[in-house]
Amino acid sequence: MTSEPATPATATAAPDTTAPTAETVGTHTESHPRRGGSTPPRRAWLRVAPAMFLLAWGGNHFTPLVHMYEEDGGYAVWQANLLLGMYVGGLIPGLLAASALSDRRGRKPVLIAGTIAAILGSLLLALGFDLFWLLCVGRVLAGIGVGVAMSVGTSWIKELSSPPFDHEAGITAGARRPALTLTLGFALGALVTGCLAQWGPAPEVTPYAVHGVLNLVALIIVFAAPESLPKHRRSQQHWWQGLRIPLVGHRTFVRLIIPAAPWVFGAAGIAYAVMPALVQDELGEWTTLYATVLTVATLGAGALVQNLVPRVNRWTGGRGLVVGLAMMSLGMILAVIAALVADPILAFVVAIVLGLAYGICVVSGLIIVQAIAEPDDLAGITGVYYSLAYSGFLLPTVLAALLPLMGYSISLGGVAVICLLSLGAVALGSMRRG
Repeated sequence: MTSEPATPATATAAPDTTAPTAETVGTHTESHPRRGGSTPPRRAWLRVAPAMFLLAWGGNHFTPLVHMYEEDGGYAVWQANLLLGMYVGGLIPGLLAASALSDRRGRKPVLIAGTIAAILGSLLLALGFDLFWLLCVGRVLAGIGVGVAMSVGTSWIKELSSPPFDHEAGITAGARRPALTLTLGFALGALVTGCLAQWGPAPEVTPYAVHGVLNLVALIIVFAAPESLPKHRRSQQHWWQGLRIPLVGHRTFVRLIIPAAPWVFGAAGIAYAVMPALVQDELGEWTTLYATVLTVATLGAGALVQNLVPRVNRWTGGRGLVVGLAMMSLGMILAVIAALVADPILAFVVAIVLGLAYGICVVSGLIIVQAIAEPDDLAGITGVYYSLAYSGFLLPTVLAALLPLMGYSISLGGVAVICLLSLGAVALGSMRRG
């Protein structure tokens, strides 16, 4: 049973509100009048997807270039890894502040602002090859763009995947569509950047220029997307008051999301930041291309498995997050072995396993978050979820900083133990929830 269609264009009735049904439980959608009697465009979410895709691209197109900055730019390993994780400094504020602003101002203006920040970030990165501080600023701006995509973009696509904008989408479409859009952006952005850096002209400039131009195109498209948060549903409080999100104390959030979320991008970071470093002595000048392949393989595996998450949840009684963490623990154990033998083929296998784990976990976690969220809390709690998830992306920086004290095989062993403990905590929490 689905929500009834919104009021016809010729009518002047008040907004129609629909209670959750068996099909819409967990989505908390609410219909609203169509302005000016117009009907929502079919597949309206596709008008948001290009901007969200390119914001994710901007967050990850630095990843295959880490080796280039070390070899050609003369940056230390810790500096290159710091630049890789630096955009978390913009991402987390972008996630939290952007979600609160969008609850007050609407989804469209905030996503547009995030896209402009990403364009500026690419410009600074293109200009700052020899200026570490300028690269840092560029990465922070890229992080702001990713933060906006993950909180506001995810909420916007989720709302556009529900009536009155979409009467045909399944119950999990609001989680799968944005997660897949982000994952494809992370993967294809790294692929294009890596290829341009390996074979294109001016590798320190061209990848960023391409990204900036494509972002301008996406900016034009997103202007045509319908706003999904009508004025009568917007928050009336100041945006900084919206930073208080009571749902972070929800029992399900504490037991399942908090111990699991950091591993989402922790796994991805290990796969395409640490694995290439383990085997770079075996690869020489092909390290950049290999890092590109590992990034695409990790995120490609994650993208492919995401559409299977609803099925995994059905097979396991709603315990997809446990399955993802179990696979992640396996990947971390294999990563220890890869660190000991420094074999490029095994490192590739590790990337695939961790990519599958990433894909299952990111969608499973998002489904849980959207199930406990009310409409007014959706963007905020999504922002908190992704903030926790992205905190794991600093893991490669931490491991690189520990290299003078311990090798990757030892530090990855410690990471594997912590991952197993998190798996136990989430499995126990799932049993209590069930």
